[in-house]
Amino acid sequence: MADINAIVRQEVEKYEGAAFNSRIIPVYDDLHRTYMIVSVGEPATKNPAIPIVMARVDGDRVIIEADNTDKPLIEALLQAGVPRDKIILAYMDEPLPEPSS
Repeated sequence: MADINAIVRQEVEKYEGAAFNSRIIPVYDDLHRTYMIVSVGEPATKNPAIPIVMARVDGDRVIIEADNTDKPLIEALLQAGVPRDKIILAYMDEPLPEPSS
């Protein structure tokens, strides 16, 4: 399997694009291995920022913190070669591993 960080970032990047009444903001943090796409309402609303998809890499596992899409990130990661036992759906209350150092 290729570098898991590169795979996660590449697959999250695919969620960038236009949206109705919102601005899509990509947030990529390679140092902390966290990748996110956020929707910011335009015009501003009471809840202006909504995560579209957020994933982070902890050790050799991918933790998907948020997925508010009709094309789930887990499917893209599986197709990219990430084994299911290395993906944790935190937004679905799957148990998290002990934090790596």
